Amino acid sequence: MSTSRPARILITGAAGCVGQYISEQLYRQSDAELLLLLRDPAKLSAVPKNDPRITLLVGDLRDLEPHAAQIATATRVIHTATAWGDPERAHQVNVVAVKRLLELLDPAVIEQITYFSTASILDRDLQLLPQAAEFGTEYIQTKATCLQQLEQHPLADRIVAVFPTLVFGGRLGEAGRCNGGDLHPTSYLTAGLAEAVRWLPLAKWLRAEGSFHFIHAADIAKVCVHLATTAHQSNPEPGQGPLRRLVLGQPAMTLNQTLRQLCRWRRGWYPPVGLALSGWLIDGLIKLLRLEITPWDLFSIQQRHFVHEPISPPERFGLVSHAPSLEAVLEDAGVLRRGRV
Repeated sequence: MSTSRPARILITGAAGCVGQYISEQLYRQSDAELLLLLRDPAKLSAVPKNDPRITLLVGDLRDLEPHAAQIATATRVIHTATAWGDPERAHQVNVVAVKRLLELLDPAVIEQITYFSTASILDRDLQLLPQAAEFGTEYIQTKATCLQQLEQHPLADRIVAVFPTLVFGGRLGEAGRCNGGDLHPTSYLTAGLAEAVRWLPLAKWLRAEGSFHFIHAADIAKVCVHLATTAHQSNPEPGQGPLRRLVLGQPAMTLNQTLRQLCRWRRGWYPPVGLALSGWLIDGLIKLLRLEITPWDLFSIQQRHFVHEPISPPERFGLVSHAPSLEAVLEDAGVLRRGRV
């Protein structure tokens, strides 16, 4: 950092999977003072709670007033906290609370805000999808609304909006976590790997059009730590406004490549041909099984290819990824290499 005093970095959602990876890397790789906003200190495992460099701000994002004085001292903010499920809570956390958080910052002190959104609201060219604001889930709609508001905010030129793709992190099960020495929470996607592997004997016979990016929480942290510990600059990205947009992900993979690699990881056989899940077949299965499909679900099924350009893995900033491949993700998660496929 260019200042003589250590940076004061506020991290919201500090007890979550991504929040703990970021907190740990900042703690180990910088001299920054960390202000960790979280609801349950008992869940914080990746950094020492009693270290003099760490201040715990315990409370709900919807009630920031008790911590207003501390928030005003922050020179950097990394805002990872979010909410979904309940529409009213999602709006209060993902829109209203973000506005209040920015109001509590001191414009004379704050240098940079890293705001977490989701790549699901962006198209291939990193522009906001109209469908996200029109009929997305409560989570998608609130993230779309907040992005639109931030684009017009007086602090927009100090905001870096990051859009993680599919996020892996942590390890499978308590035994795997202990054996791997991983103190980070497990992401929802990593937790779902165990169930995905159980479906491989059936899924390997299916073929589907589709592609996606993924990223490990440790690599999200690498990018965020790089941003937080280097001088903030005006947005250098072409075709964007003052607010910088970075989609965090590794190079795109297809669904069929994913199934092939999962089978190879489990040392099983991947058949050369399979049943193609065409559009008409998917529509038929939805009707036959009487599945409840929302407009956003239907859009996602029709979209199929959730890819973006450019993407921003750690390598874009001269760093080295912790998990640049699906095999590295599976290894890190503790997925067994042998099993019935």
